[in-house]
Amino acid sequence: MVFWITAAALALAIALVFALTLLRAKPAEEHPAAYDLRIYRDQLKEVERDLARGLIDEADAERVRTEVGRRVLQADARLRAASTTGSGQPRAATLALAGLVLVATVGGSLALYPVLGKPGARDLPISQRIARSNEMRATRPSQAERMDELPAAPLNTPDEERFADLIEKLREAVAERPDDLQGQTLLARNEAGLGNYSAAAEAQAAVVRLRGDEASADDHVLLADLMITAAQGYVSPEAEAELRRALEKEPNNPVARYYTGQMLLQNDRPDMAFRLWDGLLRQGPENAPWIAQIRRQIDDIAWMAGVRDYSQPDPAGPEGPSAESIANAEDLSEDERRDLIQNMVDELNDKLATEGGSPEEWARLIGALGILGNTDHASAIWDEAQMIFADQPQMLATVREGAVRAGLLKTAPAARELPLPGEEGAAPAGPTAEDMENAAQMPEEDREEMIRTMVATLSERLAEEGGSAQEWARLITSQAILGDREAAESAFDSALAAHGDDRTARATIETAARSAGLVE
Repeated sequence: MVFWITAAALALAIALVFALTLLRAKPAEEHPAAYDLRIYRDQLKEVERDLARGLIDEADAERVRTEVGRRVLQADARLRAASTTGSGQPRAATLALAGLVLVATVGGSLALYPVLGKPGARDLPISQRIARSNEMRATRPSQAERMDELPAAPLNTPDEERFADLIEKLREAVAERPDDLQGQTLLARNEAGLGNYSAAAEAQAAVVRLRGDEASADDHVLLADLMITAAQGYVSPEAEAELRRALEKEPNNPVARYYTGQMLLQNDRPDMAFRLWDGLLRQGPENAPWIAQIRRQIDDIAWMAGVRDYSQPDPAGPEGPSAESIANAEDLSEDERRDLIQNMVDELNDKLATEGGSPEEWARLIGALGILGNTDHASAIWDEAQMIFADQPQMLATVREGAVRAGLLKTAPAARELPLPGEEGAAPAGPTAEDMENAAQMPEEDREEMIRTMVATLSERLAEEGGSAQEWARLITSQAILGDREAAESAFDSALAAHGDDRTARATIETAARSAGLVE
C-alpha cells in the first residue's frame, strides 16, 4: 500500500507542475497592427520634412500621403478587431486542458503499472541474479553468430603496390600450405596490421593449433584480442575460452584479465569485473593501454557492484625523469642539476627493482644513467631489461632506444645483446662488422667465400624461421656488398612482410635498404 501511495503522490506532483505551467498567465504582448501604426505615422512625418526641405514636390508628397493613409486605415481596422474579440487562449479551455493533464498523468500511470510493471515484486536475490547471469553467459551468441550480425567489413589492402603484391603472395602460400607455422604467423601479423581482424584471427587460430601445448599465454591472448576486435568489443564464448587458456598458463596476464572483466560486464557480473579491474588498476603501470579504459568505467562498475565509497587509487609509483624534466634541469647549476636528476633516477630505479615497469620507464632509466655518466650501472640495467623483455621484441626495441641514448649501443644492437626467442645459438647471426673487417685480411677468394657462406646461412635461417629487424637489415646490407641486388631486394620485401607493422623495425629495415641503394 505504501508503494501505491508514494507512486500516486509522485504522479500527482508531476501533473501539477504541468497544469501550473498551462495556467500561468502570459505577459501582454503588443499587437502587430499597433507597431505598424507607429511606423506609418513616422513615415507621414518624414514626408512633411522632405517636402519642407524641397527634396520632393507636392505631387509626390500627396501620392505618399494617400498610400500611407490607406495602410493606416487597414492597421487601425485590424487593431480594433483584435480588441473586440480578445487575444490568447480562452480561460475555460486552459482549465479543461490542465484538468485533462492531471487525470491522464495520475490515472494513466496507475492504470499502466499493473500491465507494464511487476506489482508486489521483491528484491531479486543474489542467487537468482547469478543464475540469470550464468544463463545469459551460456546462451550468448557465438563468434560466428556475432560476425553474421555485423555488416561485412571490406578487405583492406596496403597502399604500397609492392607490399600489396607481397601480402597476396603470402595469402596464397598459406592457403597452399596451411600447416606452415611461420607463414601463418606472418599472415596473422600482417592481416592485423591492415585491419583485417577476422582474417588475422583465423591465421592466429592456426598458429595456436600448430603449436599445440607449446602455445604460450601470449599466443592465446593475441587470438582472443583479434576475435574481440573483429567482433567490435564483444567477448564470445570462443574468445573467453582462449582467455581462460591464457590464464591457466599465466594467471596474472593483464590483457587476459582485462578482457575477462569486459566479458563479465557484458553478462551482468559487475561484482566480479570490479574485483578484476580494481586489481589491474592498482597493479599498473599507469601507461598500460587498459588503465585509461578502466579509469573511465570503474566508478560506475563499483556502484553497480555495491561498493558505495570507492575511490580510484592514485597512479602507482613515480614515472622517473622525463626528457622535459632533464631539459629544464639545464637552467640549474651543475651540482643542482646532477642532484635533481640523481634523485629522480634513484626513485625510478627503486620502483623498477620492486614493482617492475613499462619499457618506456626502463629506457628512461638507462638513458638518465648514461647522462649521469653511470655507464656501468646503465649497462647492468640494460642486461636485466634484455632478460625481462627477451620474448617481447617490440618492447625490447623501446628499451634499446634508452641504451642508444646512454651510449651503450649504436642504432644497431651490440654483439653482447641477448638473442631473441628461438635464436639461442641455434644458428649463426650472420656477418657482423667485425667479421667483415677480419675478412679483409684474407686472400680475396677466401674472403669472398667466407662472406658468401655466412650470408647464405643467415638468408636460409631468416627464410625458414624469421628473425629480428636488425638481422634482416644485416642481410640486406651484406647482399648489397656482395653485389647481389636482386637478393637484397627480395630480402627487403620479406623483411617488410615480417615487420612492416612495427614502426621501429620498419625504420631499421628501410635505413639498411637506403644504405644499400635499394630505395631513396
